[in-house]
Amino acid sequence: MEILLKYYGLDWLAMILSVVAMVLLGNKVKWGFTFFMCANITWILLGILLLNSYTIVIGNMIFLATNTRGFIKWNKPV
Repeated sequence: MEILLKYYGLDWLAMILSVVAMVLLGNKVKWGFTFFMCANITWILLGILLLNSYTIVIGNMIFLATNTRGFIKWNKPV
C-alpha cells in the first residue's frame, strides 16, 4: 500500500485530472483545458519537489502553455 502513496497521492491526482481532462475535451467541453492545466501544475510541483526531474518540469511547462493557449483560443473565430 505504501508504494501506491509514495508521492503522497499527488501522482494519482495528476493522473486523474489528466484523464478527466481528456474525457471533457473529447466531449468538446472547454473546461477540459482547465483540468489539464491543474494536472500540469501538479506534475510540475512533483517534478520540482519530489522527483527532481527537469524533464517532467520542462515538458509540463510546455503542456501548460499549450493548454492555456487552447483555453484562450477556444471560442475565437479562425
